[in-house]
Amino acid sequence: MASDFVFAPPPVVSVPVVGRSARFPVHRIYCVGRNYEEHAKEMGFTGREPPFFFMKPADALVVVDAGHTGQVAYPSLTKNLHHEIELVVAIGQGGRNIAAADAHRHIFGYAVGLDMTRRDLQNDMKKQGRPWDIGKAFEQSAPIGPIVPKEDAGAAEQAAISLQVNGSDRQRSTVGQLIWNVAETIEHLSAAWELQAGDLIYTGTPEGVAAVVAGDLLVGQVEGLPALTVQIV
Repeated sequence: MASDFVFAPPPVVSVPVVGRSARFPVHRIYCVGRNYEEHAKEMGFTGREPPFFFMKPADALVVVDAGHTGQVAYPSLTKNLHHEIELVVAIGQGGRNIAAADAHRHIFGYAVGLDMTRRDLQNDMKKQGRPWDIGKAFEQSAPIGPIVPKEDAGAAEQAAISLQVNGSDRQRSTVGQLIWNVAETIEHLSAAWELQAGDLIYTGTPEGVAAVVAGDLLVGQVEGLPALTVQIV
């Protein structure tokens, strides 16, 4: 007998996979904070501090197919919405206490993502010693492009990463500049949570984060992966 619900459950959140008809079902979204040295400095920090994490709900995703332009609504309560371009790692095999040397066996693929941030609200929470959720985990705060399976993604973990706003450079670096690389991140993350197939890891953003406003067109790129294009509306 089928289960009854008090209302219809939402559909499974999923991301297209390049070259496949099957989609990637999303479980959780983990994000790594201050994981590029120059970005850490622009946020007032220095050095290789231990990695730390925050989360977004799966329905924060704005899924954008290759060659399309997604729309992100300018969120409520903020006057300082920031872009953060990131390499996203898609986990295909879960596990706990995964050693860095074994981490790549757990990766399904890679995508380009944006961690949109209500910076003024985040900064207020920091000053009060309170959680960042209101600054990070709001609707449409995690745009993402299609996932490329790791065997087709080339050297994604060393690739050039960039973001242009209205055709002008805002962020430009290489993924190889991560303070904690992808394998190390998976090792640390899986010590705190049991990773599951379907998890996404937003690995951190390089320097150059700044505000956007309604009407701005953002194009995020990681060399070898489909570009992510979104417009703020």
